Amino acid sequence: MHFPFLEDFLSLVFPKTCCLCRRSLFDFEDQLCKICISKLPITNYHLRPQNNDLVVKLMGLTQPNLVMAFLRFSKKGDSQKILHQLKYKNRPEIGVELGRIYGNLLKESGFDKEWDQITPVPLHSLKQKRRGYNQSEQFALGISEALNIPIRLSLKRIQFTETQTRKSRMERIENVSNVFVLEENHEVENQKILLVDDVMTTGATLSTCANVLLDGKSKLVDMAVIAAGKS
Repeated sequence: MHFPFLEDFLSLVFPKTCCLCRRSLFDFEDQLCKICISKLPITNYHLRPQNNDLVVKLMGLTQPNLVMAFLRFSKKGDSQKILHQLKYKNRPEIGVELGRIYGNLLKESGFDKEWDQITPVPLHSLKQKRRGYNQSEQFALGISEALNIPIRLSLKRIQFTETQTRKSRMERIENVSNVFVLEENHEVENQKILLVDDVMTTGATLSTCANVLLDGKSKLVDMAVIAAGKS
């Protein structure tokens, strides 16, 4: 049931604010104000998705085709601040907004007919229960809305792995080996899939997930993340 008067009252008492600058948002703004959106460190990798450092990073780990990141990650930068709120401050709606913005960029570049499905990298069920949502799935929701491409939860994480933060590249690869499987009753054969995650560091998680999908005879697996740093 919709209560517009109650919503108007709450917006006066608890106004929505930008997740970066904390300025009150206008009705036409969601999680970020237009000024902060204009200042986001966008990589524009969607303009060269086969020729960037992320593609090079994945070579030898999987079969990279199109690999993209919405934002350039930098410590203490805007991308890290946004990701921190998304992952640790119970703000799943930020992921949807980021996906919507990025999805519109992809649509402008003609990607709205590129894939059959969007598949987020899954969290382990215990971690998702603790957090309440999967941040990568929230990002996928926004992209799906913008591109009108369905989300399919085709992957399942069957092992609870340690945090990757302080691990080397090889340790990260070993940490996620045999962690993901195809969900039962999910068909990926001959599907063109956009695999999405929140952050790409070494590419270990994304490449492992991509290989599971490719082993399931998917036609191709492209990748997009919210943010990635330089090698």
